[in-house]
Amino acid sequence: MKVALFIPCLVDQFCPRVGIGLVKLFRKLGIEVAYNSEQTCCGQPAFNSGFSEEASSFARHFLEVFKDEEYIVTPSGSCCSMVKVFYPELLRDPWSRQQALSLRDRIFEFSDFLVNIAGISDVGACFPHSVTYHDSCHLLRELRVKEPPRILLRNVSGIQIHELPNSDECCGFGGTFAIKNPEISAAMLEDKIKNILTTQTEFVVANDAGCLMNMGGWLSRRQLPVKPIHLAELLAWDLIPHE
Repeated sequence: MKVALFIPCLVDQFCPRVGIGLVKLFRKLGIEVAYNSEQTCCGQPAFNSGFSEEASSFARHFLEVFKDEEYIVTPSGSCCSMVKVFYPELLRDPWSRQQALSLRDRIFEFSDFLVNIAGISDVGACFPHSVTYHDSCHLLRELRVKEPPRILLRNVSGIQIHELPNSDECCGFGGTFAIKNPEISAAMLEDKIKNILTTQTEFVVANDAGCLMNMGGWLSRRQLPVKPIHLAELLAWDLIPHE
């Protein structure tokens, strides 16, 4: 099996260990990984800000880069949702729309791909720590991916999982939402952090870099003991170097 890896902007610029971990994890599982360096942003920031023309340009480039790939896998529910759900809505000309509809069935968030396409529920990971899991909005609401991350976590050796109260409530990031509505975003984030702290865990796990950066910033500024970690990095913990 071979996958084409789509690495979103936030992972590329701020969380490269997530991409490195995903590559090493797939190779460990015998899944061949290809990376096309021509890939760029999926266009979601422009789309969410109302710049449809600019977003369409990104989308058409994305379609061209990945047009021949059987499986496209990304460590982001948010960016996967942009391509899978919103490209067919965004692109109106017949050729682009047809390409978007074709791509819709070939792009997957990585936990969904592992469990539901590759049929892998245990990747042989070991992570002897306590964790809680946050459901990222697009992953849960747009892609309906809830169980695959939990299945993968439950099969990690040595892990202790504590369910997060109101795990499906938004952390307040929402891309440009946090910039346009900082007071509301901060209040939502404060509620999320309070719930995380009730679990008394060492790590909060999520599948989107934006959520992790948002929660991690609050936790770090207040010197709280919980650390954010992407599921891909957790599953590849023994495969990547640590400082």
